[in-house]
Amino acid sequence: MASRRPDSFDGLGYRGRDDPLYGTGYSGRSSGAASDLQHHHWVTTPPDIPGSRNLHHGERTPMYDDPPSEAGAAGSTAGFDTSKPGVPPTEQLNRFAGFGIGLVSLFTENVLAHPCIVFRRQCQVNYHGRCYHLTPFSAVAVMYAISKAQGVRALWKGMGSTFIVHGVTLGAEGIISEFTPLPRELPHRWTWKQLAGHLVLKGLTAMVALPFYCASLIETVQSDIVRDESSSGLLDCVREGMARLLGVGAPHSRRLLPLGCLLLPAALHAILRYAISAAVQRVALWAHQRSRKRGAEPCDQLEAYFPELAAAWAGSLVADVLLFPLETSLHRLALQGTRTIIDATDGVVAVGNGGSPLVLPVNTQYDGVQDCLHAIRRKEGRAGFYRGFGALVTQYALHGSVFHSIKENKLPQK
Repeated sequence: MASRRPDSFDGLGYRGRDDPLYGTGYSGRSSGAASDLQHHHWVTTPPDIPGSRNLHHGERTPMYDDPPSEAGAAGSTAGFDTSKPGVPPTEQLNRFAGFGIGLVSLFTENVLAHPCIVFRRQCQVNYHGRCYHLTPFSAVAVMYAISKAQGVRALWKGMGSTFIVHGVTLGAEGIISEFTPLPRELPHRWTWKQLAGHLVLKGLTAMVALPFYCASLIETVQSDIVRDESSSGLLDCVREGMARLLGVGAPHSRRLLPLGCLLLPAALHAILRYAISAAVQRVALWAHQRSRKRGAEPCDQLEAYFPELAAAWAGSLVADVLLFPLETSLHRLALQGTRTIIDATDGVVAVGNGGSPLVLPVNTQYDGVQDCLHAIRRKEGRAGFYRGFGALVTQYALHGSVFHSIKENKLPQK
């Protein structure tokens, strides 16, 4: 059977039956499409994925006989848009710089500021402490004394477990959103039903991660003096969390509260923190847009990144400040009955213990959130709700100073 291809068919396409290159005797694929074939280029090769130009309306893969573009003639002839000559090098550099700024922000929030988180939690659960550390000056002094006596690692204890808690939270949120109609992300124009479902998802995620959060809290505040390095590992947070969930493992005190008493406070704290942070972030971005001149564009992409980072920083700061009393109560209830021994946050040094800070047991007897709040107000005063507030101020001051230094030392535009 003779082939119907013309002799000059090269596998790239044909221009129609009236094209003088192939002759008039060549029959098209459709008799009703003769008029269309005279004005369109047909391609028989697969779409060129690197440029994805065939996926856009009005674009096609260039032919061999098409004239090359002014910039990047070799790349255009081959049908691949790999060099992207239209993007200036400075813009590409700014994109990488913006990605680096995001990594620096995550590093500062989760690694560099971890000693402040450790000391803040120790102050929150230490109801014996005479110094509340409401200012950064006293907090930094005691943190330096602890690191000098126990080593620098004492300030970064429990950091691995915090990453595990973050991973469990993200995984639980994704799984719950896949099997339920609860939206993981809100659209630009959301409804009250979508907002309620989104907040419920945040609360359910906090409930799922609560056992592992309690295990991470113990690793964060427990003193290194009584820590057994031989039995400690990276996955101890997962093991202790499952033991707390199933009620097995090492025996605890009778004062240990069941997880059922902590589910609602944990969900309430997570929902309120997310709602306050998101609201403040939106207001900050709106105020920044209003303060700019109408129609003015940022000088580069770095200038566009900093308002979002600053708004997220402000939202987290306001949420942590407003919810500090609830967080103090939640941490004390989660640690009650676990026989945890913490460092003395007053900076008192034991004379006969090699100059190391004293350690104190956590022996609270609260019946619930309401009883804990009333007990703190009655015995410690209103300032008792804000134990370790100076460490929180130090944490966000460190974060803000890193942002400011990056902004001041960024690369100038060419």
